[in-house]
Amino acid sequence: MFVEHRTKGDALSQHSPAPGRFHQRVTIVTGAGSGIGRAAALALAAEGAHVLGVGRRPGPLEETARAHPGVVAFPADIRAPGAAEAVVGAAVDRWGRIDVLVNNAGGMDAMTLPEVTAERVARMFDLNVIAPSLLARAALPHLRETRGSILNVSSTYGHRPGAGVSHYAASKSALEQLTRSWALELAAEGIRVNALAPGPTESEALHAAGLPEEVIAAVKAEETARIPLGRRGEPEEVAAWLLHLADPAATWLTGQVLAVDGGLNLT
Repeated sequence: MFVEHRTKGDALSQHSPAPGRFHQRVTIVTGAGSGIGRAAALALAAEGAHVLGVGRRPGPLEETARAHPGVVAFPADIRAPGAAEAVVGAAVDRWGRIDVLVNNAGGMDAMTLPEVTAERVARMFDLNVIAPSLLARAALPHLRETRGSILNVSSTYGHRPGAGVSHYAASKSALEQLTRSWALELAAEGIRVNALAPGPTESEALHAAGLPEEVIAAVKAEETARIPLGRRGEPEEVAAWLLHLADPAATWLTGQVLAVDGGLNLT
């Protein structure tokens, strides 16, 4: 009769999950209170990362943090003076390093050309272009030490025109060009820079843009009709690709903008 012999270590290995691919790595995720940002923060934490979840609304941010002990909430408006340094400082003070910066926070202000004001355009570019730039600058010394990566979250409109969202599209197009340019600038230091361009994804973005419910329903129906796969995306589906781009094993991938949009980019 064969009797299997197991050591104490064997028993432990059956009950202790293997370290994830982001084990002990430190990540900053902006816009972590909902949608793609929340999904990314939780997915990174599930893979072993220490995650500083950043957002303007403390309530939703704390909900994200309660969903996984690897996420620490840090309420902040990343457009505020000194916010970038405060966010980076909080991560470094707590964990001593930064491996990944996910510039996910963004906002859309839908306006036709007659509705354009300097204030509305500046507010959107502050959030979608300037704030990610300042965060990247503040994190750069630490990313140099870890040969880390920067991930920017763009949009379908970063490379497709859209009536009534021209300045939002312009801000996301700027973010995609920053991605390519930073990738060239930082390649010699081993820092990778990539971006994700999600298609229509279930989130609070349309509500946050101040659109009425009937308009939101019409927008969702119109978007779904144009997507070859026949549906809007889920935040977790987008977050999965953020992890792929940030994966420490993806050592030869930089300067790319990946469309995760159900095939919308093909139409």
